[in-house]
Amino acid sequence: MKRRDTSSAIVQSLIRGRGAPAHGAPRIGLALGGGFARGIAHAGVLKVFERHGIQLHCITGVSAGSIVAAAYASGTGAEEIARVGCSMRFRDVARWRLCRMGFMGSDRMKQFLSGVLKAERFEDMPTPLGVLATDLCTGEPVSFRDTGDVFLPVRASCSYPGLFQPVNVGGRLLVDGAMSIEIPAILARELGATHVISVAVPAPPLCRPPADVFQVVRRCFQIMQRHSESAWRNASDLVLTPDLQSIEWNAFDAGRELVNAGEAAAMAALPVIRSWFADRNATSNEATITAATGMLPLCPVD
Repeated sequence: MKRRDTSSAIVQSLIRGRGAPAHGAPRIGLALGGGFARGIAHAGVLKVFERHGIQLHCITGVSAGSIVAAAYASGTGAEEIARVGCSMRFRDVARWRLCRMGFMGSDRMKQFLSGVLKAERFEDMPTPLGVLATDLCTGEPVSFRDTGDVFLPVRASCSYPGLFQPVNVGGRLLVDGAMSIEIPAILARELGATHVISVAVPAPPLCRPPADVFQVVRRCFQIMQRHSESAWRNASDLVLTPDLQSIEWNAFDAGRELVNAGEAAAMAALPVIRSWFADRNATSNEATITAATGMLPLCPVD
């Protein structure tokens, strides 16, 4: 596999020989990874896509990415998502409620989502939506799409083990989707995307031994995700990694900085995304010539 790095490794274009469909424009799927407060950077990516007319065929998300994905799929604009992200605080989605399964409950998230989403069911989303959680018993990814309530799957996808209590959905105990798949690129393919853009906002690396239980869990996540990374990368055509430097996982007060980083990463990716449409236009022109003359277009000879 050939990789091309641009813009200080913010963007990775993965060359796979997957062209646009024979008829019609490329169907772009956006897959958003988790990262808690760092997920606010996703809003910056969406702002650039809106500004430059990059339309999405579908959008998928895990953990914090599932909140942004659900909001955008429901019809909420990127600017509004960014505004909400910059003003939100941890207490908006969680409250301390000690039990054997976790320190916090996520029941407040339903009220938070109600204020951000313009639709509450998968079948009512203007843009097809996919949300991924993890079955705590089997360890397998559990995908939600097409029909049903959105709130509970998003809560499940955001249930960071040890911090949030697992969410019971249909008799299954579900936790953070990033435990099984860091970025739901494969789910975007299943929703019909021909070109998948994955956005990774992982926590900054730990340079010293963990100092508390949350750092221990975070380090475990990083180790697991390192071993499963190839799966979602193989399903991606483009990987954006906003330069978030050392912004911590719970730095909600850095919202504006996070949005700006997402915008910078998306701007760096625009030439690659536009090339997909240029390739499609060239293919369409060749098809037109062939249909009109019955001959293949001539190639220049050196």
